[in-house]
Amino acid sequence: MKRNYENEMLAIMEEIPKGTRLLLHSCCAPCSSACLERLKDTFSITVFYYNPNIDEDAEYEKRKAEQIRFLQETGWADFLDCDHDKAAFAKIAQGLEEEPERGKRCYLCYGLRLDKTAAVAKENGFSWFATTLTLSPHKNADWLNELGEKAGGMYGVNYLPTDFKKKGGYPRSIALSNEYQLYRQDFCGCKYSRR
Repeated sequence: MKRNYENEMLAIMEEIPKGTRLLLHSCCAPCSSACLERLKDTFSITVFYYNPNIDEDAEYEKRKAEQIRFLQETGWADFLDCDHDKAAFAKIAQGLEEEPERGKRCYLCYGLRLDKTAAVAKENGFSWFATTLTLSPHKNADWLNELGEKAGGMYGVNYLPTDFKKKGGYPRSIALSNEYQLYRQDFCGCKYSRR
């Protein structure tokens, strides 16, 4: 039977104390927008910007600047930066250059980012962590939740199951992007998705 990550998330959010600390991995401001809107009244959120998959430095910096601007304008979360560790992505993508989009390379990329988020959550005393990646209709929520739970178990931090595209999450992110005039990219960031 297929899991309903949305219902699991809502059940957890009803049980935990308001203001519980959550480290939210974010790929970009547009994806974070609808996720933050859903989580902000329950959690004290810090957005964690870790995206070694983004190939070009200029694109990475542009997305990071938009994420920071959005958080400053809304006040919905704090921001935690990470180095642009392109070598980490290159290492996991090695030998998978010809894989199709949404294949094994993407699975390993999800794992790379979730493992790092879990490690940073543990180091910084966060009770929970999650990712905005489940908002996208192009991302596999089953994979993301599987990898998030695995990373949480490895580091001893609670992973919040999500499928942010449910209940109109993706269209809401487009509306918020328009409202805040956010830069919306048309590829995930890696050179393979651009291709």
